[in-house]
Amino acid sequence: MQPFKRFAPLIAFLALVVLLVRGLALDPMDLPSARIGDPLPDFVLPVLGNDAMRTPDGWQGKPALINVWATWCFSCRVEHPYLLDLAKTGVTIYGLNYKDDPQKAEKWLDDLGNPYAETVVDVKGTFGLDLGVYGAPETYVIDAQGIVQHRHVGVVDETVWREQLAPYFEEGEI
Repeated sequence: MQPFKRFAPLIAFLALVVLLVRGLALDPMDLPSARIGDPLPDFVLPVLGNDAMRTPDGWQGKPALINVWATWCFSCRVEHPYLLDLAKTGVTIYGLNYKDDPQKAEKWLDDLGNPYAETVVDVKGTFGLDLGVYGAPETYVIDAQGIVQHRHVGVVDETVWREQLAPYFEEGEI
């Protein structure tokens, strides 16, 4: 028993090193989504800028992106110009304004431009939680039936669009 006590700190240290090395090898952008292949969760949320309410049925009919954003999110500001460019090419993007002040969100879109076909306001974050949102920005691909096909965590740029998202919009994919 005495030799074990002598090597216990070394064994504990080696176990900790193994755990840390494994953690460093993980990709923080590769977060699984339990929603892939499932319909959007039910929600009834206000539409930013008017008195309308939206449900998942309103986002069906054609493939689209759902972009989770907020005015407090620095990375959202970084990806915003690219989202404007995508919207100009005809890609439908719905906004999910996440845990934010609606007045600040309206001003942000007025100042920077609005790439969204429509934005819903999720002040409490309940829809985001049901969707599996970890934070902003996140972008989901939904098909014409409102089924979640893909999730991207982080900024959408040309590379992300080309390699991860665009294939879902090619003819016959979804």
